[in-house]
Amino acid sequence: MAKLVGLLALFAAGLLLAGGVTAVGAADVTTTETLSATTTIEETTTAPASTVVTTVEQTTTLAPTSQPTTTTASSSSSSSTPTWVWIVLGILAAGVIGLLVALFTRGRGGISDEERQRRLDAAVASWATQGWALESQTPGSTILRRGPELMVVSIDDHGQISTRPVASS
Repeated sequence: MAKLVGLLALFAAGLLLAGGVTAVGAADVTTTETLSATTTIEETTTAPASTVVTTVEQTTTLAPTSQPTTTTASSSSSSSTPTWVWIVLGILAAGVIGLLVALFTRGRGGISDEERQRRLDAAVASWATQGWALESQTPGSTILRRGPELMVVSIDDHGQISTRPVASS
């Protein structure tokens, strides 16, 4: 049962985490563009032994205009499945997982033969204190007698003790 509760708690934490991740809004984005342009103009003039080279360099930096920054958090769904359907499916999935855990942990072969015999001996001892005597015994059951009455005390593979009266012949 503790494993099942732990599994359900883990499932619920995953649902909460998934809901928190989808509720986070978009962050502000600021962009700055810098453009550099270099232009080289080469002029050659024929003059008596002189060459003139002119280089013009122009750098332009554009800052973003002041636009109001807005953060929007919107919830949009791309499917047409209503929320309640997802909730029902989640509950059903948790139920199936719980049943599988119960199925796989319950059917594990029972208790050992020594433990079964110890429990049967303890049950027979409690009946013996009430005046019942041991008539016969097998590994899984015992027949007790008190006067004309007979009773069978038996134990199953899971350690459950059962008693039933036997018609005496």
